[in-house]
Amino acid sequence: MKLIIQIPCLNEAQTLAIALADLPREVRGFDSVEWLVIDDGSSDDTAQIAIANGVDHVVRHSVNKGLAEAFMTGLDACLRLGADVIVNTDADNQYNGADIPCLTAPIIAGNAEIVIGARPIGETEHFSWIKKRLQRVGSWAVRVASRTDVADAPSGFRAISREAAMRLNVFNAYTYTLETIIQAGQSNMRVVSVPIRTNPDLRPSRLVRSIYIYVKRSLLTILRMFIIYRPLAFFAWLGGVFGFAGFVAGVRFLYYYISGSGEGHIQSVIFSALCILVGLILFMMGLIGDLIATNRKLLERVDVRLQHLEHHDNHVK
Repeated sequence: MKLIIQIPCLNEAQTLAIALADLPREVRGFDSVEWLVIDDGSSDDTAQIAIANGVDHVVRHSVNKGLAEAFMTGLDACLRLGADVIVNTDADNQYNGADIPCLTAPIIAGNAEIVIGARPIGETEHFSWIKKRLQRVGSWAVRVASRTDVADAPSGFRAISREAAMRLNVFNAYTYTLETIIQAGQSNMRVVSVPIRTNPDLRPSRLVRSIYIYVKRSLLTILRMFIIYRPLAFFAWLGGVFGFAGFVAGVRFLYYYISGSGEGHIQSVIFSALCILVGLILFMMGLIGDLIATNRKLLERVDVRLQHLEHHDNHVK
């Protein structure tokens, strides 16, 4: 069994050595533990520091492609290197490396395919009051969208089995954290949370530079993933709202028409017809989206099989 710990990096020369010093070289259940750094177009000495501090593998982007792309590049590299389990952590030493066995244990036991480390949000001093509340609300929204019990959805400290890594696809360039949980939940992967510890803050977050932008992008990600994975439910619900409004307007017109004053309420007929038409169009969009989603699932199965061949995967599934 091989464990690879991957760290996406962008100009992390100041903190990377500290984060690496906190990582284990031995973890229960694994014969070997390797480290991999994804240098996402850094302009400083991130790659050199990684090599100088004993990193086994360094993958470099010639230009900055974003955190989500760096995460996916790391997964692909880990699969090519024969990882049975992949642990993702941050280069700012936010997460306690001693908790990595807690992340991998459910996967080794066969109880999970993805394990998310749940930070003690309420006890984290450098998190503002509003950020703590947004973390809770955001995690609740992801739980609803993904149908999982993930306690800390934005956490980047997570363990992923080989099979789950092959099935994950990230469409959003901003971040992978929310999208992968929703995708995993909608794809019926087993996702669990475990409590983990955090280290003192070394630098401000580069991802949450503006609360407004972070919230907006997170909501758009949740909405987009819901449309991708449950299009029929989304458009049928939305179409039902318009259909109901049209029905109410139609009943209103019939009431006045039967009462003998329908001539002054012809606008209700127009509004009713328009709403019902929009509702039907939305429902048809849901049917088309559902067919596309079915095709996507078939393509994902083909992609997983191709990855098994590409990575010479001889594991028994």
